[in-house]
Amino acid sequence: MTARLHVAIRALAAHLKRGGLIAYPTESCYGLGCDPRNRKAVQRLLKLKQRPQSKGLILIAGNYAQLAPYLKPLSLDAQEKLRDDGARAITYLMPAKPNCPRWLRGAHDTLAVRITAHRQAAALCNALHMALVSTSANFSGGKPARTYAQCKKLFRDKVWVLPGRVGKRKKPSTIRAWAGGKIIRE
Repeated sequence: MTARLHVAIRALAAHLKRGGLIAYPTESCYGLGCDPRNRKAVQRLLKLKQRPQSKGLILIAGNYAQLAPYLKPLSLDAQEKLRDDGARAITYLMPAKPNCPRWLRGAHDTLAVRITAHRQAAALCNALHMALVSTSANFSGGKPARTYAQCKKLFRDKVWVLPGRVGKRKKPSTIRAWAGGKIIRE
């Protein structure tokens, strides 16, 4: 990591710790995110997006260890499946630990998670050593932003928009139930 990049990551980490919101490229669109441990940040994100808390949110991560604090333990085989299916942009509704915050789960006992294979999103999570909230960068019901310029126009100074390229997927991630594999969103 270059010195300049190290300084940028420290500034970004401080922004997130203070409850700041970020937008970053993912597999199919820009994601709108924050530190999932920061309740006020999550509430700000939900208010900005005009999204009800009851729906719950998705967390993305660069590796399983970043999701482990929120989920019931997984075997090594299950962790590998989560990683491999993340490469196909599959988000799973997984059994959450009892102490997993309601502001993430919404009205559910599961938490939506994905180990992202999008190079920049995964590198961001790994550099920050944490999972990130990841919901599409739009207002509820609107078309998701696919470029840096669209995000800047949409959110102005309310969100720190990171430059980068969205992946080639045309649709958002598939959402499946971990238990049974039922497809919730395709």
